[in-house]
Amino acid sequence: MLNPRTFFDFSIHQGEPRRVIFELFKDVVPKTVENFRALCTGERGMSTQNPETPLWFKDSVIHRIVPGFMIQGGDFIQHNGKSGESIYGGEFEDENFDLKCDREGRVIFSHECYQLLVMANKGPNTNQSQWFITLRPVEHLNDKHVVFGRVQSGFDVIESIATVETDPKKHRPLGGYDVVKIVHCGELELKKKIQQPTEERGRQKSQSV
Repeated sequence: MLNPRTFFDFSIHQGEPRRVIFELFKDVVPKTVENFRALCTGERGMSTQNPETPLWFKDSVIHRIVPGFMIQGGDFIQHNGKSGESIYGGEFEDENFDLKCDREGRVIFSHECYQLLVMANKGPNTNQSQWFITLRPVEHLNDKHVVFGRVQSGFDVIESIATVETDPKKHRPLGGYDVVKIVHCGELELKKKIQQPTEERGRQKSQSV
């Protein structure tokens, strides 16, 4: 099974959009992944909290930046980190903590266990739409937050976002919440390369000699 890929096109200080692509670990946390994937595509209609707001990350912002730790977004309702909504109508449970924020190997072996996509929450089983991307290994978050993806490409974009000037106490971007904005997002089409049967490949090779 191929894990789904989604993308965010980030604009920093109203600059040209720059793309980040995520691999989502559907094989480990399918319910958590489906929530994020559907919020990337906007396919689930409108918010129950605000009927004029789509369940969609498009035009939402990065509302919290902690240098050397993480960047956080996912509040597409108030855009300030005080709200959020899942596709399941409210908060949903911590699916599992099989993926860790401090281990090499397994699914998160690459990039030294940072650039992970993790659910933000207010405590156990309070997942909605907010997420964060780690900038370093963060083992103190193990068994507290669900890891459900990783940055597959666009690491330089995340690093640029991490350098945006912020309020040192609240870690809010200076100049307003829309300093870093998701101007477009969605799901990428997966294409699996189909190999010919071994016998046929061998037959073609022998004919070409």
